[in-house]
Amino acid sequence: MGRRAVRAGSAAEAVAEGLATLRTELEIPTSYSAEALAEAEESAARGPVDATPRHDARALELVTLDPPGSMDLDQAFHLACVGSGYIVHYAIADVAAFVTPGGALDAETHARALTYYGPDGRYGLHPPVLSEGAGSLLPDVDRPAALWRIGLDADGAITDIDVRRSWVRSRAKLTYAGVQADLDAGTADEMLHLLPVVGQLRADAQIERGGATLDVPDQEVHSSDDGTYTLAYRAGLPSEEHNSQLSLLTGIAAARLHREAGAGIWRTLAPARDSDVARLRRVAHGLGLSWPRRMSYGMFAADLDSTQPTHAAFATEATRLFRGAGYVPFGTTASPAVPTGATHSAIAAEYAHVTAPLRRLVDRYATEVALAHVAGTAVPEWVLAALDDLPATMAAGSQRANAYEKGSVDLIEAVLLAGRVGDVLDAVVVESSPSREAGGEGQARATVLVTEPAVRSRIVGPAEALALGSSTRVRVVAADPGARTVTLAVA
Repeated sequence: MGRRAVRAGSAAEAVAEGLATLRTELEIPTSYSAEALAEAEESAARGPVDATPRHDARALELVTLDPPGSMDLDQAFHLACVGSGYIVHYAIADVAAFVTPGGALDAETHARALTYYGPDGRYGLHPPVLSEGAGSLLPDVDRPAALWRIGLDADGAITDIDVRRSWVRSRAKLTYAGVQADLDAGTADEMLHLLPVVGQLRADAQIERGGATLDVPDQEVHSSDDGTYTLAYRAGLPSEEHNSQLSLLTGIAAARLHREAGAGIWRTLAPARDSDVARLRRVAHGLGLSWPRRMSYGMFAADLDSTQPTHAAFATEATRLFRGAGYVPFGTTASPAVPTGATHSAIAAEYAHVTAPLRRLVDRYATEVALAHVAGTAVPEWVLAALDDLPATMAAGSQRANAYEKGSVDLIEAVLLAGRVGDVLDAVVVESSPSREAGGEGQARATVLVTEPAVRSRIVGPAEALALGSSTRVRVVAADPGARTVTLAVA
């Protein structure tokens, strides 16, 4: 779909100023305390301090797979066939080896909770000396990691789980587009040919369990060194989904170890209400999509193609089923018992966040529980002491990160359209409901995706022009970069 650039000059300056204002409003942390920086530099120079020897896995030919330009590399993987099944090795950056519990850097990470990504840069959970240096699984250097070994049978079901502190050495820093191109051309090496095989087995298992994935067009901001900003819609590549299945697999394995240990912290999402699923079936019918009564939502959604307007509209409506995720700790004084029914409904399994500790605080703690259980040692007291407060800490960080992402996109949309007031643009309606505003008889409140430039906006207008899944034309009424708002009307 479309993209348009904010060129260097006054428009780009407006973006830079607007982003700085947004960070101030949301209190996005843009620097670290001197004490935290000193601690990070010292631990990076020192390296991990280990009470027991690390397993040497440097002969394992791991690779990383990330967007281009990424330096904070949390994960590296290796896949192999064993008999009729598979072995998944998944190395995760060992952040706990560099952060002293109760220290200045630890306090800094709790204040942030997450890495904050914006069009003009990232504001990391950890200083770059760790997140892009000593802690990152960069290629051709030795790195400390929590190395998972997960056995799968021929159907992709988990047969055995192991995780231990290790030394690893990534062989290559790969990108999704590069791997996908090699797979499509048949030129990928033998190990990478297993990525879609294992990924699809795990995706199929997720759907069979009652879970689901959504193909929703992403609206992304891109920036370049010359001060150019662009907005574009992007559909995910198969290599991204297959790689994400390796991460989900590891999170499911971690949750199993937490259950065995009687302590941990799980990522949860309540099941969709029957009324919401029934409403979604009506949406599918209204869009002319055939959803057989006996077919689960997950099976139906698996065949969606977000490049088709009606499919994109359905997927956008379906995101309402996946709201309200949180964390549930257990094994603590306040929450001693292993929870019942605390699953993640989209994954349809008990699940823990462990695969992104450089960018997400909770993963450091969830990983330590798994490591302790497999090693046959007690879960560290500093881990147990923090679990009960982590849900609130992560919720606050997520709320701030989401607001920053949305505010950044809103700003660039307004800058892109500020010079186009009065223009008529093509759009697709991806969300629509009757307007409850005064005088709203025959009116609808809708969300439209403008084709060129790639803008997503709310609009109120005649219901017949804003039918879900339909193509329409909209006029730019106003665009205010200062307020980060765009006003559209049906043309």
